[in-house]
Amino acid sequence: MVREIYRELQQRLDKYSMGFPATETEVEVRILEKLFTEDDARMFLAMSPRLEPAAQVAARLDRPEPEVEAKLEDMAERGLLFAHRKGDVTRYGAVPFVHGLFEFQVNRLDRELADLVERYFEDGFSRNMIDNAGHFLRTVPVNAAIPVEHQVASYEDAVEILEGKDTIVVAECICRKQRDTVDRSCGKPLEVCFLFGSMGQYYLDHEMGRTVSLDEATKILLSAQEAGLVTQPASSQNPTGMCNCCGDCCGVLRSINLHPRPAEIVFSNHFAVIDEDLCNACESCLDRCQVDALVLEDLTMQVNLDRCIGCGLCVGACPEEAITLSLKPEDQRRVPPRTSAEQMFGMAMKRGVI
Repeated sequence: MVREIYRELQQRLDKYSMGFPATETEVEVRILEKLFTEDDARMFLAMSPRLEPAAQVAARLDRPEPEVEAKLEDMAERGLLFAHRKGDVTRYGAVPFVHGLFEFQVNRLDRELADLVERYFEDGFSRNMIDNAGHFLRTVPVNAAIPVEHQVASYEDAVEILEGKDTIVVAECICRKQRDTVDRSCGKPLEVCFLFGSMGQYYLDHEMGRTVSLDEATKILLSAQEAGLVTQPASSQNPTGMCNCCGDCCGVLRSINLHPRPAEIVFSNHFAVIDEDLCNACESCLDRCQVDALVLEDLTMQVNLDRCIGCGLCVGACPEEAITLSLKPEDQRRVPPRTSAEQMFGMAMKRGVI
């Protein structure tokens, strides 16, 4: 009976965001048993992503409001529910595994959970990430990699995204922290994930991040890009978060690296171009590429357009200025959905869960 509640919880989570698929090893159930008590699981199953106050939940469950409110607040504190405070009212809602339950464990991650998540990635979750990468995150180019004569839409400009936010919160990267916990870290910077709006406030309320000024946020962004991290905001024009990712640790980039043609499955409007007359085959760009899109052939670096995701990290690494970014043909460019709600709806439609 106990096992059944966790299987029901897994099936519910599988309807959200990237999903939470069952595996032959049932490692996903072990993750849920690690995070949720039976009572937690039952409360989560009584919720939906729609935010609602404790009074409404208590009325629906026919339980005392103070008891339900204390339970919801406890779960939100442990990263098992989302909470949004406005004035004197706090509303609560269910969250996906990603972005949600996993990321919200950034202050509670231990070796056991890190090992379980690593195994889950290998046993099945990477397949979901491959299938949904283009709806979840999108690649925006390094600002310095775009020729000045090119006009870049505001949603393609990471600095402009930061400039448009009233409050900027920065937190540690859960993916890099998880890989570090299982002794597989790349050693790149940890505090590089930005959160905005109500998501940023949730991180602040639960001491998972800190507020930074636009100036400091821009410096963190540029430092991350200099360290070879790919800037990836959520796939909406008004994102609630922006990650800086590496191919060694980031769940999305690790997953798409398993695909023979990452360029087909990511949300990106650019690709790298190499001037063969300027390239001296120094290989300075090779380590910068996070998706193995560069290869040395006949003493000239070549771009594998099936793999290039147009991040622009290679551009700044070239001492000969032989690499530039180019816009994809107009019929191949994509415009992100306006809001996060539209993004999630599109992902749900693609996965066939609505």
